[in-house]
Amino acid sequence: MAKNIQAIRGMHDILPAQTPLWQFLEDRVRSVLGRYGYNEIRMPIVEQTELFKRSIGEVTDIVEKEMYTFEDRNGDSLTLRPEGTASCVRAGIEHGLLFNQVQRLWYQGPMFRHERPQKGRYRQFHQIGVEAFGMTGPDIDLELILITARIWRELGLGGLELQINSLGTAEERVIYRDKLVAYLSAHQEKLDEDSLRRLNSNPLRILDSKNPEMRELIADAPVLADHLGEESRSHFETLCAGLDAAGVAYVINPRLVRGLDYYARTVFEWVTDRLGAQGTVCAGGRYDGLVDQLGGRATPAAGFAMGMERLIALLEESGVEEGLGRPHAYMVLVGEEPQRQGMQLAERLRDAVPDLRLLLHCGGGSFKSQFKKADRSQARYAVVLGDEELARGVAGIKPLRGEGEQQEIALDELAGFLQKNLARDISERDANEDDVI
Repeated sequence: MAKNIQAIRGMHDILPAQTPLWQFLEDRVRSVLGRYGYNEIRMPIVEQTELFKRSIGEVTDIVEKEMYTFEDRNGDSLTLRPEGTASCVRAGIEHGLLFNQVQRLWYQGPMFRHERPQKGRYRQFHQIGVEAFGMTGPDIDLELILITARIWRELGLGGLELQINSLGTAEERVIYRDKLVAYLSAHQEKLDEDSLRRLNSNPLRILDSKNPEMRELIADAPVLADHLGEESRSHFETLCAGLDAAGVAYVINPRLVRGLDYYARTVFEWVTDRLGAQGTVCAGGRYDGLVDQLGGRATPAAGFAMGMERLIALLEESGVEEGLGRPHAYMVLVGEEPQRQGMQLAERLRDAVPDLRLLLHCGGGSFKSQFKKADRSQARYAVVLGDEELARGVAGIKPLRGEGEQQEIALDELAGFLQKNLARDISERDANEDDVI
């Protein structure tokens, strides 16, 4: 007997019981972004490898160790996208969307990195990314952070901490980089293998090391904020003032540098202590030099990306998924004529109540067996139609969840009954989500 083929390690199926929570997350985020005027863009999953080498940086862990790169039949080097910003910028340049224009864009989909799989970190993972082009001031940085704060409220997620920092301009970082390298070189005996490798290629990433043995060394390192120019300092102070005015709490983390080379000035992360080591659920910042770096004309830009698997884990922990995706009603049909007319009735009900989730029994069976399936479906009501009910022009309504007596509803009033109770279900669900906040 042939061995069963299983999913690739670190790449997971999202099963039917899980998809309602994913749809809930996607719908809420899509709604918030639409209210801020952001438009969706969809890019290919596969790009030329050079795109990510030029954008992310050839000496980053992503490019050096984690990308899924291969040659196609034409001998071209292609890569499954490890992140979305570079693809979005490439699309913007290619289609003339960026220069001298203001664009607010978002996208969602799978990304790929060959990392060690663990909770909250997968080889195929999903992100929602948001990018804003053509705006230089800290006001767009503030808007992006306010969007994320609103998304947490809409999802009913609490306990997330906002960390922010400024990386200054590329010129300011060169000056700081020299001072940091000099400091770290004087303490090379305390650097681990990864840090020694990064010392001359990407020293700022050493500040983001999770090695506890290097904590004291990093704490005593020069601080980038001390090397910012007046314009960068003013940009960051204006952002902080905007967050204060909006009532968004934050922590200034001088060691927050982000893992991608293209960031400048504002960087931020939303973190939690509820997901173990993988505590970052959303991260972003400003990347004014990336469009020019990828061959376009210089365009200011900022954005962020949210890790969907990590947000799903938080939603599951909060109990938000209760009731999502369950049918509102299950139609039990006993007898040949009810089975024939039941299909037509179900279609009329779906026409009359657009949001109705109505599960129609198919395949025959006794009343008892059908009723067991109705109960297992987690529907709120069983709608029973037999020969006797059909002859009298009614349907039996049996509550399957909570209290309530069985009753009969005229067939021409059934849509109104379900509409009324559907509205009640939605209001109760929303009230329960508000309680989670």
